[in-house]
Amino acid sequence: MLELKAKPREILGKRVKVLRNAGILPAVLYGSGGKAESLSLSLKDFVKIWKSAGESTLIDLAIEGAGRKNVLIHDISFDPVKDLPLHVDFYETRADQLIRVHVPLNFIGESEAVKTLSGILLKIVHEIEVEALPRNLPHELQADLAKLAAFDDVITLSDIKLPAGVALIGDPEAVLAKVEPPRSDEELAQLVEKPIETNLDAIEVAPKGKKEETEAEKSSEPGE
Repeated sequence: MLELKAKPREILGKRVKVLRNAGILPAVLYGSGGKAESLSLSLKDFVKIWKSAGESTLIDLAIEGAGRKNVLIHDISFDPVKDLPLHVDFYETRADQLIRVHVPLNFIGESEAVKTLSGILLKIVHEIEVEALPRNLPHELQADLAKLAAFDDVITLSDIKLPAGVALIGDPEAVLAKVEPPRSDEELAQLVEKPIETNLDAIEVAPKGKKEETEAEKSSEPGE
């Protein structure tokens, strides 16, 4: 299990900017009983763990002075300019409690409909919701594009192979990926934006002197 170190955090609110400037990431741990605990951890260490674990892999969170807890990354806020985490929420798990998470879907293999028929591959779904005990949560699930041999073929939720102890949540017939026929020259031409034609004769022009009349009417209203 991946390990991440954290410390209790007393700096709150807008003052956390001082922490961020020092390369420290503010965090909150939500316990299984609903209690929230403010923490801080190394931004560099978190990014490294996050890239390995994603949001569906258990993390051993070692909190200074408070022991260890098995957690999942629940939510991350990002800096819109630097694209770096500004804040992270962790969720404490219980070993005996089923939880639901969204697991990344990794497309593998090659579609014959794309390779030989020049079809257009459409990846419709990129994450799948599953339910499992924390120890059984997969880091990712795979969808084999080899199933897409013709334009009528689709990959559905029921086609995904699951590890033991993992259940899919959702409609088994939900389409995850398919291949569409290549567009014809006529269809491509229709995609080119046509210039907007404006009928100048249909534009109403206010009669000359209308503005002056309006201003005169306003000046004669009571109360001015």
